[in-house]
Amino acid sequence: MMHSMRHLVEKLDAELDWQILQDLASWTLDQALAIQRIPAPTFQERQRAEYVAQLFQQIGLQQVSIDSLHNVYGRLHGQESRLSPVMISAHIDTIFAGDTDLSAKRDGECIIGPGLGDNSIGVAGMVAIPYALQRMNVVPERDLQIVATTREEGLGDLGGMRAAFQSMKHNIHCVINLEGLAFGHVYHAGIAVRRLHITATAPGGHSWLHFGRSSAVHGIAQLAAKLTTIQPPQNPRTTYNIGMIEGGEAINAIATSASLWLDLRSEDRATLEAIETQVRAHVTALTADDLTFSVRVVGDRPAGKLSPDHPLIQVAMAALAQVGAHGTLETGSTDANVPLSEGCPAITVGVTRGGNAHRLDEYVEIQPIASGLRHLILLTLAASSSKEFR
Repeated sequence: MMHSMRHLVEKLDAELDWQILQDLASWTLDQALAIQRIPAPTFQERQRAEYVAQLFQQIGLQQVSIDSLHNVYGRLHGQESRLSPVMISAHIDTIFAGDTDLSAKRDGECIIGPGLGDNSIGVAGMVAIPYALQRMNVVPERDLQIVATTREEGLGDLGGMRAAFQSMKHNIHCVINLEGLAFGHVYHAGIAVRRLHITATAPGGHSWLHFGRSSAVHGIAQLAAKLTTIQPPQNPRTTYNIGMIEGGEAINAIATSASLWLDLRSEDRATLEAIETQVRAHVTALTADDLTFSVRVVGDRPAGKLSPDHPLIQVAMAALAQVGAHGTLETGSTDANVPLSEGCPAITVGVTRGGNAHRLDEYVEIQPIASGLRHLILLTLAASSSKEFR
């Protein structure tokens, strides 16, 4: 199968006029910077969504709309609209607060800006695909359903993709999801993620007068210490992280409330559940008459995977090889988890390389953008011309 996919990609590559590629890369970077400058914390994506909708209209997409979660939809019609479309997605939300300084600056062959790689360049790359096809007068075999999703980060729990995919899941050929910094990687498996908010409650009191009473802060600290003794297996890869701890009223008060936020991840759902069972056992062991705990599930990302032999993965790897990149298969947690969990072929790929995601000094590399776009266009056309995957 790999040989036939290589042949398909090579044929497409030879037929396309790539003279626009450098201009396309510059256009994509300009759009990424424009998108990046608009604050879009998870659950507060409206302003950025409205800009992206205008961009969809400017490049000629049809059926442009914004739903109640501020997902943005647009469609590029193909030769055979009766066929199930290829869905291309990228999330527009960011982890940064609305008042974050979003200034970007160039540093040699890189551009630094919070949220630029994750995921403004991904959104711009998504828009660049139909924009480039129209400029090259190329009509894909299938329609392209373009979706800018919300609520991908943090406690958004993939809410945008869940809603978007639910509305169209019975009529999707495959999903190509974009994460800006993933060029050279093909994410073929979505790991299971479970997120817990664990709160400790105690009567409280004065640190001197009531010394000896249970403290919610002490209780949550004891729980955190217990959790760090958990030894997850290396295979299937399983991880945990206490991302935040908060609580207490004053330095001289025995705390009445404290909590921690726990992120659990695994390549295997059953293993993830076993780790959660250990967590809950530690909670139960620390519970006392004057120290209680509550556990609230605040995130539950589904898992799914494609075999490395699947045609969508094979064509993605062939397209990377065609542009001179060595492709690697990866697992992770992205919007693609949702379609994968529903049995729909889905992968996550990238536009360029970079680093420091989720940091203020996040950066993207300029030079790989042209190759990343060429890869995306070849992948999209090859996926559009493939027979039904399901």
